[in-house]
Amino acid sequence: MMKNVFYIGLLILIMMVSSCKDVGFKPTSSGRPYELIVVVDLDLWERPAGRALHAVLDTDMPGLPQSERSFKIMYTSPKNFDTTLKLIRNIIMVEVSDQYTQGKLNYSSDVYASPQMVMTIQAPNEEELQKVIEENKQVILNFFTRAEMNRQIRLLETNHENNVTGLVASMFNCQVWVPGELSNTKFGEDFFWASTNTATSDMNFMIYSYPYTDADTFTEEYFINKRDSVMKVNMPGAREGMYMKTENRYVITQPISVHGKYAFEARGLWRMEGDMMGGPFVSHVRLDEVNNRVITSEIFIYSPDKLKRNLVRLMEASLYTLKLPGEIISSLEIQQTVN
Repeated sequence: MMKNVFYIGLLILIMMVSSCKDVGFKPTSSGRPYELIVVVDLDLWERPAGRALHAVLDTDMPGLPQSERSFKIMYTSPKNFDTTLKLIRNIIMVEVSDQYTQGKLNYSSDVYASPQMVMTIQAPNEEELQKVIEENKQVILNFFTRAEMNRQIRLLETNHENNVTGLVASMFNCQVWVPGELSNTKFGEDFFWASTNTATSDMNFMIYSYPYTDADTFTEEYFINKRDSVMKVNMPGAREGMYMKTENRYVITQPISVHGKYAFEARGLWRMEGDMMGGPFVSHVRLDEVNNRVITSEIFIYSPDKLKRNLVRLMEASLYTLKLPGEIISSLEIQQTVN
C-alpha cells in the first residue's frame, strides 16, 4: 500500500514538473516602472562607451514642466548578476567580444522572469559599441518605454473603468480603457472628460471629435488652435475668464503609428488662463475614416510640486487602447522593433 502511495506521489510530482515546463513557468519580475539595470563590466561603464549608454538612459523625458529622467538606472558587473538581479523587469546586457563583426541590438522577452524585457548590445570593440549606442539612442529609449506601456495596457484590459468605456462607446462609437480611478465625468458637444478629481496627482482623460477637412488638420498650428478652441468651451476654470490653454512654446509633435495606422502625437504643457494651475499633456489625433471625422484623445496631469513622469506614462498607455469605428485589433500592445 505504501509503495503504491509512493509511486502515485512520484507520478504527480513528475506531472507537475512537466506541466511547468510546458507552460514555460517563470518567476514574477521585480522592480518599479521605468527602472532598469545595465549588466556591464564596471571599467567599461566608466569609459566613453559606457558613458554614452548612461547619457542615453539619463535623458530627460520630453514634455514635462521640470527635469525628470526617462529611467532610473542601476548597474552591475556580469559576475555579480545573480538570481535576485535577474528578476528585474528591464535589463540591458552589454557584450564586447571579437566574436562579433559589427555592433547590433537584440532583444528577448521573459528570459529570467515575467514580464521582463532584455536588450543585448553587442559589439566587437568599445569604439563600435559607442557608435551603435549613439546611432540607436531613440530606439533604446522607445524600446523600454513601450515595454512599460504594454505592461500597463495588459493591466487595463482586466482593470479599467467600465463606465467610461461605455460612455465613450455610446458617444463616439469608440472603445477605450482608462484606469478605474477616473470615475468623475463631464460631457459637452462631441466632447467627453473623465477625471480622478483629486487635489494632487490628478489624472485626466479627454476625447473630442470634429469633421475632417484636409491634411492640414495634422499640423502643429492646426492642433493648437483647435485644442484651444475646444478647451475654452469645455474646460472653464473656477471663475469667469478662466479656461485651459496650450503653452504654445513647449509643444512637441511627431507622427506615430497606432494599431498600424498614422496618428499625430502632441505633447507639452497646459495652463489655466487667469490661474496658476498647469501641467503636462499628451494627445493623439487620428482619422476616423468610417465617419470622415477627426478623433482626438488626450491625457493630462495636475500634480503640483510632485514628479509627473510615471503618472503621464501610466495615462499615456490609455491612448494606445483607443479603437476607432471599424477597427479590428488582434493586439493592443505597441509593436516592438529593434534594428
